[in-house]
Amino acid sequence: MNNIVEEEEEEDYMSEAFISSTQDVRPGIPVPRRVKESYQKEEKQKESNVKNRQKSLKEVEKERRDSVLNEALSNKNKGFALLQKMGYKKGQALGKKGDGIVEPIPLNIKTGRSGIGHEEMKKRKAEENLENFRRKIQMRQQAEERAADDFRLRMRSKKEEQKLEGDLRKSQRACLQLDEQKDISSPREAWYWPPTDTQEEDSETEEEKEDDDDEVPEQEISTMEKLQILTSYLRGQHVYCIWCGTAYEDEEDMQSNCPGDTSEDHD
Repeated sequence: MNNIVEEEEEEDYMSEAFISSTQDVRPGIPVPRRVKESYQKEEKQKESNVKNRQKSLKEVEKERRDSVLNEALSNKNKGFALLQKMGYKKGQALGKKGDGIVEPIPLNIKTGRSGIGHEEMKKRKAEENLENFRRKIQMRQQAEERAADDFRLRMRSKKEEQKLEGDLRKSQRACLQLDEQKDISSPREAWYWPPTDTQEEDSETEEEKEDDDDEVPEQEISTMEKLQILTSYLRGQHVYCIWCGTAYEDEEDMQSNCPGDTSEDHD
């Protein structure tokens, strides 16, 4: 009798241990491998059932919404019924002249969690950023073009200045030679003839004195003005054109054969 009682108590103890092992799976408590795998499989099945149920609810809701939106309005719709009473026919455009819309305005369903107008604000902000970027690119291109134009202008001015100086030196040498042929011992103006080494030294000394005395120098004649004055002198006094490189017989001969009194006329 005692043996039977002990066997029943042992069976009860084993069943309680099995039940407790399936409910408590905290780490540190020894659990039989088969029981643990069974428990994990059951939990995975529960999770998949929940996910499938949520997914199916969303799908059903979407299908129901799409089916309702895709259905044409019927006589059961109060607004459509009123339109028909006023003479509207299915497929006809709205408006007195029939120039309105034919299809209803589409329903734009909001699925995100952002507030109303947030997407529009993001779109407007993106357009502003794009416009600012384009404006910066345009301003940079304009600045580069202005810099290139300024550089070309400086180079053109430099070349023109060098050409004027070359023509002036040529005119001075021609003036010296032609004046000497007519026994003219001194130039009408000091700069009519090429400067000598002594004149250059005197000019530098005068400039130093002016700097020391802080005197305001007289306004100098530009290279272009000197060239115009000197070429006029050569044409009038010696009937000579520096760009033709010819001393003509008289004024009439010069007017007939010389293109003009400037460098551009000879291009």
